[in-house]
Amino acid sequence: MPALGRNPPHPRVKALGVAVKLGVPSSDQYSEVHFLRFCVLTLLAILPYVAVSGTVPLQEGHLRLYHTHTGEHLDIVYRHGDTYVPEALAKLDQFLRDHRTGEVHHFDPRLFDVLSDVTRAVGRPDAEIHIICGYRTPKSNEYLRTHTSGVAKSSLHMQAEAIDIRLPGTRTSKFRDAALALGRGGVGYYAASDFIHVDVGRVRRW
Repeated sequence: MPALGRNPPHPRVKALGVAVKLGVPSSDQYSEVHFLRFCVLTLLAILPYVAVSGTVPLQEGHLRLYHTHTGEHLDIVYRHGDTYVPEALAKLDQFLRDHRTGEVHHFDPRLFDVLSDVTRAVGRPDAEIHIICGYRTPKSNEYLRTHTSGVAKSSLHMQAEAIDIRLPGTRTSKFRDAALALGRGGVGYYAASDFIHVDVGRVRRW
């Protein structure tokens, strides 16, 4: 029963009210529609570039290296996206050979990603990394153990899974911290000799 003193709206008036609501959208509705359309178009644009794993494609793997013992320089692209370049890896293996014996060993390419990412982490992606030590034969490793300190008997240098490096122009302690933040393996800091050790073994520090 309708309330006293008030007349119920005419059916045509009610219908008109519904028609007004369903008619031309307000400016707020336009804004929402355009925002949703933008989101959908953006998602569609990046989908073809997203890897199967759901991650954004890797950047090109590029390294600039200087070997402090051989005096050699190397400027190389070793990876395109997530595909390593075999010819480039072979050149890196040769570059990082045991400088005492000349023996070459195949490196774990994940180590090159560590080098590339740590220079990017300190804001110097194109800087030249100085190599202190790459691959070591067991004989070279034993020699260093008996003539210097801080050399492990089962060093990952002998597996071509470790490199000793420095980055001139960047504090070595900052370089160390950036390598630790990656969480990709072991990181050693040799302040007296001004270099860090990075490897792709278990995560640890010293």
